[in-house]
Amino acid sequence: MDPQVEQLWTMANILGIVVVVAVAALLTILVILVARIRKRVAAIKATLIAAKANTEDTALITTTAGGVELVLAEGLEHHLFLGRVLDKVRS
Repeated sequence: MDPQVEQLWTMANILGIVVVVAVAALLTILVILVARIRKRVAAIKATLIAAKANTEDTALITTTAGGVELVLAEGLEHHLFLGRVLDKVRS
C-alpha cells in the first residue's frame, strides 16, 4: 500500500476514534443532566405538595385576621394613651 494512503487511513481512524469518544462524552453528560433534572423535579413536586398541605386550612385566615385587627387596635389605644400621659408628664 502506498505510504500516503496508509497515512490517510491512519488519520481517518484517529479522527473516527476522536469523534466516537466525543459523542460518548456528550451522551454521558446528557444522561447525567437528565438524572439531575429528574431529581430536582421530584424535589419541586414534593415542595408543591407540602405547600398545598400547608394551605388547606385557609378558612382560619379570616379568624386570624380578626384577631390581628383586635391586637392592632389594642396597641393603638396603648400608643395613644402613652402619648397623652407623656405629654402631661413633660409639661
